[in-house]
Amino acid sequence: MMYFSRMKTTLILGVCLLGLLLGVPNLFPAPASWMPWRTVHLGLDLRGGSYLLLEVDMNAVLKERLDSLADGVRQSLRDKQIFYQSLEPQPDKTRVLLRLRDAGKADAAVAALRSLISPDASTGLPDMAIAAQPDGSITLTLSATALAARATGAVDQSIEIIRRRIDETGVVDPQITRQGQNRIVVQLPGVGDPDRIKQLIGKTAHMTFRLVDETANPSLGGPPPPGDDFLPMQDRAGEKIAVRKRIDVDGADLTDARAGTSPESGQWVVNFAFNSVGARRFADISRANVNHRFAIVLDDKVISAPVIREAITGGRGQISGSFDAQTANDLSVLLRAGALPAPLTVVEQRSVGPELGADSIRAGAISLTAGFLFVIFFMAFFYGLFGWFANLALVINLFMMLGIMSLLQATLTLPGMAGILLTLGMAVDANILINERIREEQKLGRPPLAALEHGFSRAYSTIFDSNATAFLAHVMLFVFGSGPVKGFAVTITVGIATSLFTAWMLTRLLVSRWYIATRPKLLPV
Repeated sequence: MMYFSRMKTTLILGVCLLGLLLGVPNLFPAPASWMPWRTVHLGLDLRGGSYLLLEVDMNAVLKERLDSLADGVRQSLRDKQIFYQSLEPQPDKTRVLLRLRDAGKADAAVAALRSLISPDASTGLPDMAIAAQPDGSITLTLSATALAARATGAVDQSIEIIRRRIDETGVVDPQITRQGQNRIVVQLPGVGDPDRIKQLIGKTAHMTFRLVDETANPSLGGPPPPGDDFLPMQDRAGEKIAVRKRIDVDGADLTDARAGTSPESGQWVVNFAFNSVGARRFADISRANVNHRFAIVLDDKVISAPVIREAITGGRGQISGSFDAQTANDLSVLLRAGALPAPLTVVEQRSVGPELGADSIRAGAISLTAGFLFVIFFMAFFYGLFGWFANLALVINLFMMLGIMSLLQATLTLPGMAGILLTLGMAVDANILINERIREEQKLGRPPLAALEHGFSRAYSTIFDSNATAFLAHVMLFVFGSGPVKGFAVTITVGIATSLFTAWMLTRLLVSRWYIATRPKLLPV
């Protein structure tokens, strides 16, 4: 139990040295930009910044799914030359109702619509059910699991797109996490005024290219013709234009978008480029519709509707409008990051000033220092030399914690600082158990080496059991918690791992080396 081979000793000291090297960067600024200087990130409550709680509009997600289903129904029936009276989503937002002109073609329509059914990714079951009625009506009902999967996917996609958009703005160390079923928490350390960021991440930014219906006139009033939408012009208040519902080219095929100035007019524009699929589609549409208008639609507003003068085959285009440098750059950021699957609503917004963050750091540092010194004096006073062994292991433990958190690029918050202080107490608790066991063994008359052997071995099971239960509890906190709770759980779980190592390995190594060097008649515990 007290014997350590040379290889084992080297391994233990190597782990401690590595922990020191990883933890030291948190105490000093990086000497050079090229050095790998990983540090623990400070959270919003320590550094100051902005906090946003966003909610994904699930009604829009379901509406988009039903609209795409309706488009698929139109295309399938058109290919089979089957005509219908009406096709409309139902109020419960889970069904589409189709009424055929000829009830006798219901079976043929159902057969044509079966191509729209696909297996659900999670269960493998069909994502939709089709039911025909004798009166010629057909109901297409989406399954609950398919709708739930689509809602979950919309939130996950929103998180990824928000992260891309914020990264484009240069904000350092943003924290973007999911909360509940349809909410997203965005923490922006160092950002005092979040209004521009909020505008960037709140826009859907779904750009499409659609042909203009030049036969329809929105100014005459009345509903749009079937297959059309009356959409407002972005730069002309009150003016609308008739565009086809069918999307000819989707903005998802964009590969790049950059702000620039037009050589002819000198005005700010956004230059964009398509991938191979989008470029081919854009070329086909422009070639087939020369001298017709082609609308560029962003979030159901027409940015511009130029006339196609010739086929555009290079896969590149330009968006012009009433842009300045910032609005052109913001639009290019949105297009590069991709479109949100649904609108986002700001549920809560708050800012933390850097002065409050500095006060929190100062208060946390004072509490950590006071707690650390108290523990050091306690151990030295009650356990003498063995207490100093525990204190040395405690210092190594603190650096190892910081080193692992730096390696993980973890974020330190006020609850995290409380977790560090709690971990120091838990680490000392293990050494107290060991020292008390050694005392008991020595009082029973055992010689020093036997007292050390029995003290460490009998304390081990108690230490392991208590730390294992605490570890599991904090893993559950991390899994089911959110925000500061997760930060607290990460700090404690890392601290438990390092405490077990320093209490069981490092302290035992120090005591073993001391015993070999001194061979005492009585243990100074």
